[in-house]
Amino acid sequence: MTIARHLATIDLLRSRPFPAQPVRSDVGTSAPGYHTAELSTSEEFWDQRSHMEVVGEQYEAEREALAAVLSERWGRPQVFGLSSMLTRSVEEEHIPQPWDLLCASVPDVHLWHVDGQWVVLGVSKWDTELPYQLLAVVTEIDPP
Repeated sequence: MTIARHLATIDLLRSRPFPAQPVRSDVGTSAPGYHTAELSTSEEFWDQRSHMEVVGEQYEAEREALAAVLSERWGRPQVFGLSSMLTRSVEEEHIPQPWDLLCASVPDVHLWHVDGQWVVLGVSKWDTELPYQLLAVVTEIDPP
């Protein structure tokens, strides 16, 4: 089951120490203070954009289903829009990672603060042709 696999990945990230240097892991990227996981990735939309909106809705629904299960563990998430953070980044304010990376492609996230770590879920979309991604982030870095 996909939700079970996503939960296992999030639990794995929560249990791993943060590395001293950025590295690619088996599920995403890890760096000082955070881990990211690409839980699922859609196809690209170079030639076929007709179903792009439907795929985006499916990724949002997948995030909501995973958030519902995580809410049973940790309570309701904070839903946090990242557009103001993106504006601050574009205006050359320093936004720490992983938040700078997230605000570049994720419009909003679901957040839980658990045992000194933030668990973050978002749906990423870098550009019209590029795929959707369901992302999970575990970080000790507070949202700016």
